[in-house]
Amino acid sequence: MGTRQLELEVMRYDPEKDEAPHFQTYSVPCNEDWVILDAINYVKDNIDTTLAYRWSCHMMVCGSCGMMVNGEPVLTCKTFVRDLPDKVRIEPLENFPIERDLVVVLDDVMQKLHQVQPYIVRKDDPPEDAEYKQTRGQLMKFKQLTMCINCMCCYAACPQYGLNKDFIGPAALALAHRYNLDNRDQGKSDRLDILADHNGVWECSFVGACSEVCPKHVDPAAAIQQMKVDGAVEFWKQRLGIPGDKS
Repeated sequence: MGTRQLELEVMRYDPEKDEAPHFQTYSVPCNEDWVILDAINYVKDNIDTTLAYRWSCHMMVCGSCGMMVNGEPVLTCKTFVRDLPDKVRIEPLENFPIERDLVVVLDDVMQKLHQVQPYIVRKDDPPEDAEYKQTRGQLMKFKQLTMCINCMCCYAACPQYGLNKDFIGPAALALAHRYNLDNRDQGKSDRLDILADHNGVWECSFVGACSEVCPKHVDPAAAIQQMKVDGAVEFWKQRLGIPGDKS
């Protein structure tokens, strides 16, 4: 396998030392079958041990290695060197405060994920000695939405989240829809009270950038549009006095 020199322009920022972020350039001998994460690891192991970034599985499972590569939010464990030019700029994900170097603060999104009740809500007591079984068709209604790995690339791509930090955002809304579609769940009406307010689904302008950058093809943009329909239906049910179902 051939090698070539890759010039990495990496954003560096230590809030305890630096007044503002700046770029540092590293020359890395890369194999063509490497991904960008391999090149960053080479820098950490062989050139500059002070570089800070997140990664874990190297298998597109943990979602921790999301970064901006040449201006695009990507998983660096999925982005191959062979698909990039000889000069690559690497930055932390946009729309988040920088903790240090390529590490961003995710506290805001973690709070939003908790806010949407991302778990099965039951209002009826479960039957004794029984299981809640699902057919394949029931599973397929929401399976795509379970593929989210919380890489936060969608938040980095979302123009609405960039403008309004109160917007719940694509990953959290898609996760809420995952449980709304689950036939075992009875918390849909409660979630819609949260999701249909002015910082919920109606704040989305349907640019679709979140779905374009999603490395797992979750399609949060479609999920949000589906929830807009659900919210509108629930609104008119309430106005017309039509009782809703428990889900």
